[in-house]
Amino acid sequence: MNKEMEVVDHLEELRKRIIITAVTFIVLFIIGLVYVEPIYKFLTKDLTYKLVVLSPGDILWVYFSISAVFAAVFTIPVATWQTWLFVKPGLHPSEQKGIGFYIPALFFLFVFGLVIGFYFVFPNILRFLTIMGQGMLEQNYTVDKYFSFLFNLVVPFAAFFDMPVVIMFLTKIGIVKPSYLQKVRKYAYFILVIVACCISPPDFISHISVSIPLILLYELSILTSKSVYRKKEVNE
Repeated sequence: MNKEMEVVDHLEELRKRIIITAVTFIVLFIIGLVYVEPIYKFLTKDLTYKLVVLSPGDILWVYFSISAVFAAVFTIPVATWQTWLFVKPGLHPSEQKGIGFYIPALFFLFVFGLVIGFYFVFPNILRFLTIMGQGMLEQNYTVDKYFSFLFNLVVPFAAFFDMPVVIMFLTKIGIVKPSYLQKVRKYAYFILVIVACCISPPDFISHISVSIPLILLYELSILTSKSVYRKKEVNE
């Protein structure tokens, strides 16, 4: 009976955390809809041409896509905090110590990844593909294709910037060890290259441009895991 009550309490707590996160996303989504025009202008400010639409539905797609990405980015701190509140009771005091660092770090690293992706990776890949088509194709991009290309490249790329912090957290609570990360390094490289190929355009330069940062992030994750693991051993 007590176990059943504990399960019910856990489910109720999980439901509460999910609701708070979902409400935050919805509120931010509405804010994104209100400010979608300035966000759109910011995302297309470097374009020398206007994007085109092929149907009225494309306009609605742009509003919802931009608002959803805006809401997702700024929901990350809330979602991370709610996750922490949910798992905190099951951790030892030594595991809880210093966790406050991870929450802002996840958000700032994600934003940093967005900046790198938007200002470096995306424009360089777009420029390369544009040069490939010059003199051969008339390049007029539809708004849905442009933003799909932008979001599918930049957002997953930015998410991987949280890898070192996530690995640090998993190491701190004893789920991951640096020796294991080193052992599966070649498999991790293979998976990261596949991911890079999936989120980047189908050309060699784009694959390399995305793969190299992801592999470097994995190596950084190993270093941060070693640092946390050593401190953990000393404290124990």
